[in-house]
Amino acid sequence: MLALVDHERQTPFLPRQKRIYDLRRVTGFLESLGNPHLATPAVHIAGTKGKGSTAAMVDAIAAASGYRTGFYSSPHLHTFRERIRLYGAPVDEGRFAELVALLAPVAGRLEQETDLGAVTLFEFMTAMAFQCFASEGVELQTVEVGLGGRLDATNVLRPEVCAITSISMDHMAILGDTLEEIAGEKAGILKQGIPVVVGPQRPEALAVVLDAAKEKGAPVVQVGEDLTWELIEADANGQSALIHGRLGSYRVKIPLLGSHQLENAATAVGIAEVLMGKGWQISDRSIRKGLAQVSWPCRLEVLDRRPWMVSDGAHNVYSMETMLHSLRRYFQYDRLLVVAGFSRDKSVGGMAEALSPEADMVIATRSRHPRSMAPKALADLMRQAGIQRTGQSDTVSQALELARGEAGPNDLILVTGSLFVAAEAREEALGIEPELYPDLLPPDLR
Repeated sequence: MLALVDHERQTPFLPRQKRIYDLRRVTGFLESLGNPHLATPAVHIAGTKGKGSTAAMVDAIAAASGYRTGFYSSPHLHTFRERIRLYGAPVDEGRFAELVALLAPVAGRLEQETDLGAVTLFEFMTAMAFQCFASEGVELQTVEVGLGGRLDATNVLRPEVCAITSISMDHMAILGDTLEEIAGEKAGILKQGIPVVVGPQRPEALAVVLDAAKEKGAPVVQVGEDLTWELIEADANGQSALIHGRLGSYRVKIPLLGSHQLENAATAVGIAEVLMGKGWQISDRSIRKGLAQVSWPCRLEVLDRRPWMVSDGAHNVYSMETMLHSLRRYFQYDRLLVVAGFSRDKSVGGMAEALSPEADMVIATRSRHPRSMAPKALADLMRQAGIQRTGQSDTVSQALELARGEAGPNDLILVTGSLFVAAEAREEALGIEPELYPDLLPPDLR
């Protein structure tokens, strides 16, 4: 499995969607497996910001409603097994290895006997998830798009409902140079006659999505119009709100921080209401219970409290600006010390500009990921953006040590720039042992 082409980790970065002009390979792979993706009712979620959080909320609501759930997402934080969750927990090592052993010969035959080429790692993982959910008798699979939508390997589903969360500029080299082009790729998941829940969008993105929905005859539920919300209270422990849906109102409390998480919660409620309209047994109580129990780490996650240490995987300008805006709402602190690391293919200059008026100091670092930007180059960008106090470290662990040495008890250490950096900070702060990339599988399956 680890010999498969992994476009997420390649250096230099070669976008997988530039290499895949259609879905024939993943479709052929799944047909060879008996089309497991069609065996389980699905919720399919695309978007730039919030799709993972929204998917986690839907999965939690379904589980709280008594359904056997499967959840497929990417990337992972500490182990590949996080990408395939059964009943809220990562699939165990034994089942993961069994799935690899089952699918590997099929992938090999597909490459040898057709002209479709070699299955990529993302395609393989996607098929693993579908096979796992089908064989385990999952009753609802919640599937997060990997990248884009139209050509994503997950876009073989025939879902009960689709959703598109907030769209912003990201992955421009892959999805397009304008918001309209990116929105068109995201809207590629819409299916004929299948309802779509649309999160709040900028007008130019919304117009594209609504046109695509009209063309597909897909009923639209708009968050911000058909569903609204009111913040009741918020602090570093979570936030509560009243969400007004089409079928009722729900007073909810969520442990996830950030005003954008209320938007995501309203989107999840919109998805739940569409399912309810199709006969799924989801109650007010299960919506409240699911949202209260949802977990989605490294999104404004508190790792320590004196001084504050918060990790957030913001990796584009919009998400960075949104995250920084939320910090002052939920935390009281004197100085903001930032441990930052970015992937080289991101809009690093724009994110440095966003950090400049907020950060008292930035320590540039890098994750283990091969696409990480060198700390020296990053520190130079930060100084160009106007941040006078900078430091450098070759590892996240060392960067955190530098930040702790600098921070006073009333300061806040923010770890951000990528999910990879945020995850390594989480490992260091919480004592989590990661399953490193080459060591994921037993020797006979590597």
